[in-house]
Amino acid sequence: MKFSKDLLMNELHVFHLDNLPEDQKKVWQETAGAFDAAVDFLNTGESDQLPNELGSVEYLIVNKTQLTRDMLDAAPNLKFVQIEGRLSHTLPIQALKQRGIAVAAAALPSTIAVAEHAVALTLACAKKIIPAHRMTMDGDYRTLGIAPKVTTERSHGFQWMKIDGLVELDGLTLGIFGYGEIGNEIAIRMKAFNMKVLYHKRSRFSPGYEQDLGITYADKRQLFAESDVVILNCPLTAVTEKSVGARELSLMKSSAILVNVSRGGVIDEPALVKALEEKRIACAGLDVFVEEPVPHDHPYLFLKNIVLTPHIAGGKGNGRVRNIQRVLENIILFHQSGRAQNQIIGNN
Repeated sequence: MKFSKDLLMNELHVFHLDNLPEDQKKVWQETAGAFDAAVDFLNTGESDQLPNELGSVEYLIVNKTQLTRDMLDAAPNLKFVQIEGRLSHTLPIQALKQRGIAVAAAALPSTIAVAEHAVALTLACAKKIIPAHRMTMDGDYRTLGIAPKVTTERSHGFQWMKIDGLVELDGLTLGIFGYGEIGNEIAIRMKAFNMKVLYHKRSRFSPGYEQDLGITYADKRQLFAESDVVILNCPLTAVTEKSVGARELSLMKSSAILVNVSRGGVIDEPALVKALEEKRIACAGLDVFVEEPVPHDHPYLFLKNIVLTPHIAGGKGNGRVRNIQRVLENIILFHQSGRAQNQIIGNN
């Protein structure tokens, strides 16, 4: 993305609709300073102050807080709304269109990284990548009484280790437990495998928005019972702690795969160990754990139908700063050119 800091001339002033914790505000403000921009945060907790604050807003960032029509009416100078992510369900889309206010999305680097890792864990389980790698490295073909031969286009050693239970994702059902920006990025990628996507979250999207996203709502029981792959993305709270336990695992198909890229405490770990030992589900791919690093004697480490990674789904790190940079770069691009990347509503 190309833009010129020289063209900013005066400091660009951007407002964020979410009233974030102080440590997060500091990161936003420090990152914005590197762009010769300033970020302020609207006090959405005190509605009597909000209209006065909105009166001067030209550039607005939205994420979790609902942008209401009343807020929009109180912002006569608003030119551009930047979504911190891709989900637009917190916006009054028709009202923004009527006002001719431009709106753009931004795929966030950190959420993309986690989504990619969730896909990788799913494929590692489905294709039995880890045991296949070990068999190949260890030369296990010798136990089958076969010997290496030169291959040609028509003569080769397809499936020489006779690995059973390989799965193709095409046409299977994915269940996403906790559907936010990461869940949405996962859904985008998994639909490329022709998977049907079910989702479960605390606050259901509107039926129209579900249709736009190409996903179907399911209650918790239905999601675990009907999905061939379940990916966990919900935050760890008092409500979600151990929310995937013996009951949920008993609902899953014996051929199902469970992937966790949220927090380890969402899973009742002893219950998952038991389910895997008894082969009540086929495989689990885990990047997060109740204790990190994983203790050297954890029962997970003695299972064969599991894929473990050391909490690396976030990619190369510094995700929050990279997310902020992407959002601010798009706002600056609009400020300079009148167009932004990933624009979903044009401006008059």
